[in-house]
Order: sequence, then C-alpha cells, then structure tokens
Amino acid sequence: MANHKSSIKRIRQAEKRRLHNRYYAKTMRTAVKKLRATTDKTEAVAMYPSVQKLLDKLASRHIIHKNKARNLKSKLSKHISKLS
Repeated sequence: MANHKSSIKRIRQAEKRRLHNRYYAKTMRTAVKKLRATTDKTEAVAMYPSVQKLLDKLASRHIIHKNKARNLKSKLSKHISKLS
C-alpha cells in the first residue's frame, strides 16, 4: 500500500480517470457496432457524423489513439458507401 499522501491521491485520481476513460471507450464501441449493424443507407449516413464527432473527441483527449480513430472512420465510411 502507498505510504505518501501524494501517492494515495495519485491512486485515487488514476482510478477515477480509468473509469471515465472506460465509460467513453465503451460508448464509442457501442456506437460503432450500432452503425455497422445498420443496413439502411440513409439511417447510416445520418448516424455517421455523430459517431465521427465522438471518435475525434476521444482521440483529441487521448482516450483512443488518433490513428485508431482515423482507421475506424475510414472503415465506417467504406461500410456506408457499400450500402444500397
């Protein structure tokens, strides 16, 4: 167990951040799955900007890597373009 006040505080902060990041990462995964499951093109096109915004926000806050966000956006736009 930590002996210093600062290390105890650091443990508290790290746990709080971990839970916060976990929540937003899970939200992102759910949004991406929902978009991938969509078979209607108009619905997918309507959903895409919100998912894209979420990915950009998470990448800018370092919850996910910026290249992961780019790859996901690319794959999702390919998926949308294949829909008829």
